[in-house]
Amino acid sequence: MKSATRLTWVKSTHSSGEGGDCVEVARSAAAVHVRDSKDVARPGLAVGRGAWAIFVAHAGNGRVD
Repeated sequence: MKSATRLTWVKSTHSSGEGGDCVEVARSAAAVHVRDSKDVARPGLAVGRGAWAIFVAHAGNGRVD
């Protein structure tokens, strides 16, 4: 897995510039990495690309089940 410092991080399009809750994501060959953009020194979360796709599909349709 790539080092977190070598990943290209992208801030969520739902994040505001007004100090609200923000997340960043970065993709590698094996995983999607998620971290808190306000505390990048803390460890993030890495999930498989398939699991990420399922999460995004459910989040996009508003379902929580």
